[in-house]
Amino acid sequence: MLYNGIMKISLPGRTGWFLAGMIAAVAVILMLSASANESAIVDELAHIPAGYGYVRYLDFRLNPEHPPLLKALAGIPLLFLDVNFPDKNASWTSEINSQWATGGAFLYGAGNDADRIVQASRLGAILLTVLTVLFLYFWSSRLLGKLWGLVPVLLFGLSPSVLAHGHFVTTDAAAVFGILVATYFFLRSLGEPSRWNILWAGLTFGLAALTKFSTVLLVPFFLFLILVFYLAEIGQAFHRVSRGARLRHFSLLALRHIRNAAVIMLIGYVLVVYPVYLLFTWNYPVEKQVSDTEFILTSFAGGPPAPGETCKPVRCLADLNIRLAESPVLRPFGEYMLGVLMVMQRSAGGNTAYFLGQVSAAGSPWYFPVVYLLKEPLPVIIMFFAALLLGLRAVWRKIRERGLRVRYDFLDYLSLNFTEFAMLVFVLLYWAWSIQSPLNIGFRHLFPVLPFTYILAASAWKKWVWDLGPEMFRDPLAGMRKLAEVPIKYVFLVVLLFWFLVESLAAAPYFLSYFNQVGGGGSQGYRYVTDSNYDWGQDLKRLKDLVRENPEIDRIAVDYFGGGSAEYYLPGQSIPWWSSKGDPRDQGIYWLAISVNTLQGAIQPAAPGFDRKPEDEYRWLTELRPRAEGMGGIPEPDFRAGTSIFVYELR
Repeated sequence: MLYNGIMKISLPGRTGWFLAGMIAAVAVILMLSASANESAIVDELAHIPAGYGYVRYLDFRLNPEHPPLLKALAGIPLLFLDVNFPDKNASWTSEINSQWATGGAFLYGAGNDADRIVQASRLGAILLTVLTVLFLYFWSSRLLGKLWGLVPVLLFGLSPSVLAHGHFVTTDAAAVFGILVATYFFLRSLGEPSRWNILWAGLTFGLAALTKFSTVLLVPFFLFLILVFYLAEIGQAFHRVSRGARLRHFSLLALRHIRNAAVIMLIGYVLVVYPVYLLFTWNYPVEKQVSDTEFILTSFAGGPPAPGETCKPVRCLADLNIRLAESPVLRPFGEYMLGVLMVMQRSAGGNTAYFLGQVSAAGSPWYFPVVYLLKEPLPVIIMFFAALLLGLRAVWRKIRERGLRVRYDFLDYLSLNFTEFAMLVFVLLYWAWSIQSPLNIGFRHLFPVLPFTYILAASAWKKWVWDLGPEMFRDPLAGMRKLAEVPIKYVFLVVLLFWFLVESLAAAPYFLSYFNQVGGGGSQGYRYVTDSNYDWGQDLKRLKDLVRENPEIDRIAVDYFGGGSAEYYLPGQSIPWWSSKGDPRDQGIYWLAISVNTLQGAIQPAAPGFDRKPEDEYRWLTELRPRAEGMGGIPEPDFRAGTSIFVYELR
């Protein structure tokens, strides 16, 4: 069928849903198979015990800096296992947010099967990832059609990075789901402001707030969309409303939008966030919540004011938070607010990371653009930039054909493509926020923009492939030439998608350390950036297998970065190590295993202003084994456990 010069084809019946389900099923198989051989990553050591504490004890004392949804889902399967929780340990009873100690005791010190706990807790993350894939098809198929709607689903569902982080007990996969669903229902309530749509928009907004605190960006995002939508309504209806009725008509329209926005956010926070936090703070003693809140916020915004002085504006938030924690009725909001303030505090402080040849505690505006270009598969990058060029070309063609009529063309664009506009705004907003943030935490931070980016790219490609233009009617010969180009364009797209599929499958099971060809692939990506982009502690079980396969390794010094326990997996063989302990050979140990994230942080040049002690630089190792040439080069190891743990024979 030809519509406005664009050929449309579709899939019969429920074929699209079947194919989307197949993509989701393949993603589940790949995530489960990868997870089976991976140890706990860094954040899981805190998130798993916290989630179990929420659902088993209804107590939120652990890990308040992240909302509870994903952690609670991780804790639910553990209720059906016979596990011992260290609820008598000081890390639970008296210490403040002692999440790491509690996690270590729960997984490795209480007689539990750590692997069983970790694998069961990851089922919640996998479930949310699958729901994201299916909801993405639900939305993209409505926008692009059944066939083209599969393109974003394929790119997201089988992305190596999504397959990596989509099965970990972290908030990244949950945030994508929350933002995607909340945005869909908000846009629906904006276009059709029925009570039912507003209710769903409020409920999903609250759901998003329970996934990750970065979803607070939805507030300015939604308010901006309301403003643009309102201005577009004025532009379209201005001349249709009589002059004398305009003020009253558009004032009432503005009030209606303000009311709906307020109702949506009230529903989200009052009917979703509050009940969930009320449930999970039910057995959290008020006095402990207050003392924990006071201690955690001690240094927030310069600390509490001196006696007789008023608080500084930002510090007043901390004082308000403490008062909320003291209230038996409002303390669920106090616990939610505490998490927001902790994120603010952490974001302002940045984090130590290795990036492009330097170790620094300060963020770089180039971090996320570079990481995106190194971690996203090349065929996807080609599709994205081609879509960007196609969009710019379409705008230029309109300007040439019709002249610059910004107001009218923009109003026409909004009336027909407001969803596309909203997605574009979110992508730009999230990128701007990420680039200016000093918290460089990895490619996973960009996950919320991926579904929107893939939908926008697929939309541009669809228009390009089937855009036959008015020549189809004015000049049949030219139209036939364009029609003949369609199979070539399709082949080009299919080649890119096939390339992407091969890339993803070839990355298995080492999805976390995936880098594209520009980044040197999974074997060399650590030269550019580490942490959750490459080494998050996932390979400790593979180190256990390596040691068992090499009986000559009797004892091994282990400097491990992650949520696992070398002593648990290698009892009697592993010796905890770090640089300042010196050369293991001095203690009769002739093997060293070190996480590449730790190694890069120790031996690569320190950025100006970053202080690192000489004894923490593994100088004895770089004297024994010279570093490889090029940026991020390290001493060549004798073995590698997985991709991220480097093993050296020191004889």
